[in-house]
Amino acid sequence: MGEIRALRQSDVATVAALFQRILRKTSAPATPALEAYLTRLFLEGPEQDSEIHSHVHIRDDGSVSGFLGVLPLPLMMGERPVRGALCGTFMVDNHADDPFAGARLMRAFLSGPQDISLTETANDISTTMWRRLRATVLPEHSLEWLRVIRPAGFITEMAANVVGAARLLAPLARPADALIRRGAPEPRWSSLAAAIAEGTLASHDLDDESAAHLFTRFVSHFAVRPSWREENLRRMVEESRHKATFGAMVRRMVTTRDGKPVGMFLYYGDPGRIGRVLQILAAPGRAGEVIDAMLAHANERGMVALRGRAQPALLEAMLGRRFAFVHASSSIVHARDPALIEPFLAGKAFFNGFAGESWSRLIGDRF
Repeated sequence: MGEIRALRQSDVATVAALFQRILRKTSAPATPALEAYLTRLFLEGPEQDSEIHSHVHIRDDGSVSGFLGVLPLPLMMGERPVRGALCGTFMVDNHADDPFAGARLMRAFLSGPQDISLTETANDISTTMWRRLRATVLPEHSLEWLRVIRPAGFITEMAANVVGAARLLAPLARPADALIRRGAPEPRWSSLAAAIAEGTLASHDLDDESAAHLFTRFVSHFAVRPSWREENLRRMVEESRHKATFGAMVRRMVTTRDGKPVGMFLYYGDPGRIGRVLQILAAPGRAGEVIDAMLAHANERGMVALRGRAQPALLEAMLGRRFAFVHASSSIVHARDPALIEPFLAGKAFFNGFAGESWSRLIGDRF
C-alpha cells in the first residue's frame, strides 16, 4: 500500500513528467520552465499556508505515482474569515496497479485543516470520489455556456478542432456569415446581429493594477468571497495574461456614459476563433449590460463564438440572450459545517474563474 505525504521540491520533476504524459497527453519531456512554474504555483504560490499543501502518492519503492495540487483560498463569509483550499491538478499514474491511490489522495486533502474544500472542474471519476466522501455538487456553477456569434465560422472552427485542414475553409465562412447576419437586428440562437444596439455600454482596456482593484470591488457584494491579499491578487492577474494556446488576452472594464465602472470581462481568443471567457464581473443589477458589452466587443473583433464557465449571478441575464448551456465537469464543495455550504447552493458565493484554478498558466499556456 502506498503512502501520502506533502509535495517536496525533489518531487517536482516527476510531477512535471506526469503532467505532460497524463494531462497534456504528450510524450515530450517536461521542460525546465514547466518545473519552475509548478514550483512557483504549488510551493511558492499566492496565499501560501504552511498547513495547507499539495500531496503526492508514493509507491512502496519510493517513487511518486500520483499528485493532487492544492491552492489555499482564504475566504470571507460575511465578516467571518474562512479557511479555504482548492483542489486543482489531480492525476494518478497506472491507476490499474493501485486503484485506491486517487481515493487516498482525496481523503488526505479533505482531512486537511481547511474549513471548506473546493474543486472547480472535476471530471466524472473525480466527481464520484467527491460524492462518496459526502461532498456537494453545485449545479449552477457546473455549467459551461456557449454564445455563437458567426455560425458558419463557428462550424468551421469546430471542424478544425477535429481536422486541422478544415480551417482552410474559413475564408468561405465569412461571406456566408455576412449573409446570415444581414438584416437580423434581433439576437438569434444561431448568430449575433451584425450591428449591436446603440445602447450598449462602452468598454476600455485594463492594466494589471486597475484589474486587481476592480476584482476586489466587484466581488465585495457576495456573501462568500475571496479574501485576497493585494500583492497576491496582482500576481494572479499578471499570470492570467499568459495562455498562449487560447490566443490573445482581452481584459476590459465596462463603464456608464459618465465613466462609472459597472463591470469587467476577461477572455482569450483571436479573430475567427472561439474565445474562452475566464471571468465576467458586474455590479448588482448590471450583469446584462456587461454581457452585452462583452458580446459587442467580441463581435467587433471577429470572434465566431464565446464560451465560458457559468456563475449563478450571471445566469438570469444570460437566459434572455440566447446562450446555450451544457454540463462538461463539476464544481464541488465539501465542509464539515453545513452552514458553509449553504451560500454556495444559494448562488451567493463567488466561485470559479479567479476563485479557482483557471487563472493559472497550467490551463492554456505553453512551457
